[in-house]
Amino acid sequence: MRKTLIATLASLGLAVAPLVLASTIEIQVNNTMSEGGSESAAVERFAEYLEEQAPGRFNVRPFLAGSLGGENAVLELLNLGQTQLSITGGNWRQQYAPEYDAITVPFVFATWDEVDAFMESPSGQRLVEIAEEKGGIKYFGTQHRGPRHMTANKAIHSPEDLQGFRMRLPSLPVWLQVWEEIGATVVNVPAPEIYLAMQTRQVDGHENSLSSPYTRRLWEVQDHIILTSHVQFPWNWVASKRWWDRLEADDQALIAEAIEVARLHGTEVERELDEYYLEQLEANGMTIIEPDVEAFREAAMPAIERILAEMADGVMDDALGGND
Repeated sequence: MRKTLIATLASLGLAVAPLVLASTIEIQVNNTMSEGGSESAAVERFAEYLEEQAPGRFNVRPFLAGSLGGENAVLELLNLGQTQLSITGGNWRQQYAPEYDAITVPFVFATWDEVDAFMESPSGQRLVEIAEEKGGIKYFGTQHRGPRHMTANKAIHSPEDLQGFRMRLPSLPVWLQVWEEIGATVVNVPAPEIYLAMQTRQVDGHENSLSSPYTRRLWEVQDHIILTSHVQFPWNWVASKRWWDRLEADDQALIAEAIEVARLHGTEVERELDEYYLEQLEANGMTIIEPDVEAFREAAMPAIERILAEMADGVMDDALGGND
């Protein structure tokens, strides 16, 4: 029937475009963040690029703000082939290959180049392989987020300034170990209560990307931004392997190309947003401090080495080898 239709169109003098008879490919792209950030900008660029290169071939449907569930729920959907793409955080590393996840450990990587180099190292590549084997996800690369810094109700320049400092942290065991090693008193406060905890002096500060103090208006209850850059915590573009393996090679190549364009665009948008947040926080009265980050790293090193020593062979060398 397909050959007959092509012959009929040709006899009528009508051009037959290569993709006219191909069915549209639906691509759901998931992320837990709301619209308006670098994540949705990347999804938009992904859709635009595919439409530019193959009009009508792909139908990209964004599912933002966790509309299909949190990261773990989406990872399961990817494994089952019930959704297609996700810009996901670090849960996939912890869920499938925690023994290779040096990226989650504070003060291990100081720059994005170091993070990307680790992902290209034998440990990083093994992490990707295990995630594909256990979770059925195909990894395409990182999209950079703003690094995590500190806010504080006093000036923090060195680890000595953290003695007795009550610091709000999420319940990530490796983060608690590192910050306690440095000297902070760790306090667990639910994220929605961060502002109130600072206002009532339950905590003296917290850590997060700069979007946190900006969106929460923390200049009303905090005085300082401490640029520790202690965690470079990327987004990661991943696909359902079940879905991916059913695609034609040409479609795979174009989608991979669109992901590369999108994640680089998202990285650039995030960089611009981070600069904006810092300017606005300073304009609203917060003092920006550039501390002695190496001193913090040295103070944290006993905990860092204990954590990395419990991971797979080679992880410590791949994580710290380029930094010593």
